[in-house]
Amino acid sequence: MAEVLVANRSQTRTEGKINFYGVHHLALNTDDMKMTVDFYVDVLGMRLVHAMKVPPGLGTGPGNRGNPPFEEIRHYFFDMGRDGLLAFFEVPKGAKEKGDRNALGAMQHVSFAVSPESQARIRARLDANRIPYDGPLEILPGIFSIYVFDPNDIRLEFSCQPSNGEGEPLIVPQVTQTKAEAMRELRSLTDDEQWLAWATRGLRE
Repeated sequence: MAEVLVANRSQTRTEGKINFYGVHHLALNTDDMKMTVDFYVDVLGMRLVHAMKVPPGLGTGPGNRGNPPFEEIRHYFFDMGRDGLLAFFEVPKGAKEKGDRNALGAMQHVSFAVSPESQARIRARLDANRIPYDGPLEILPGIFSIYVFDPNDIRLEFSCQPSNGEGEPLIVPQVTQTKAEAMRELRSLTDDEQWLAWATRGLRE
């Protein structure tokens, strides 16, 4: 990977557009799957769609695919909307310390796109369960978020765009800058004009 990062871009680039369709699934860890199911299904209203144990041999053996190194642990999936999945592994209690969300390589938080009405419903559910949260706060122009910690100390955000009404929010158009707007920040990163032109090639003038 490091070789690709330092190589000339013209040598590493392949032709043809890559189509991204959003997040397929986001996999997180818990040491209490029952508690996690209670929170995501009962409090947040997500649907549990798949419950399984990791097949034997894929934990501590050579067949491990990057999942937590424990045998036959639970692996559950929730429907988080837009045909995407939120997944949890259940690691044995005491086997791992809680992570630092601000460490390099860690997930600082995850934001779910919701409608204004759905955000209000989430707030009502949190209030009913006496779960504290922050917001709503305008985090970017036209985008309002609330923040809450799940029982695993994972920071969750629920973002809505009132200008889109109750329909599915147009997320990328809301935050996309012009080339000049992005350049104001990017020039603090580097004075390499070739790199700057390359990095902003997808932005309008």
